[in-house]
Amino acid sequence: IQQVKPPPTPPPPAPPPSVEEHSANAVAAAPPAPPAPPAPPADITASQDISYNSRIQPKYPPQAIRQRHEGTVTLMILVGVDGSPKDIKVEASSGYRELDQAAIETARKWRFNPNIRNGQKTEGYVRVPINFNLNQL
Repeated sequence: IQQVKPPPTPPPPAPPPSVEEHSANAVAAAPPAPPAPPAPPADITASQDISYNSRIQPKYPPQAIRQRHEGTVTLMILVGVDGSPKDIKVEASSGYRELDQAAIETARKWRFNPNIRNGQKTEGYVRVPINFNLNQL
């Protein structure tokens, strides 16, 4: 009778040598921060500083009504010292060109109270959201 000898158990694998890092960034690097949004114009004034003298509501474009388009347009308006809009840009589109255009057309007719800094009327930017909502018709 032949006795089967179990194969010799291999020695347990040696643990890997511990490596001590003495580098400054031993802490896991944080993921890179997302790029900062572009800075608004430096002289932007809070919209509540410039109040509306006459705020005409934009006409809802008939085409937008037929196509059931709704949305909010945010305009960035440069108000001159006389209170009239000198420059109007769409800061955030509603997603529909005809709504954006209607907002700009209407904003051209608005009159604002100009920004006053150190007792002097100055130009200033105002951010105006215009909401187009079919339920408000």
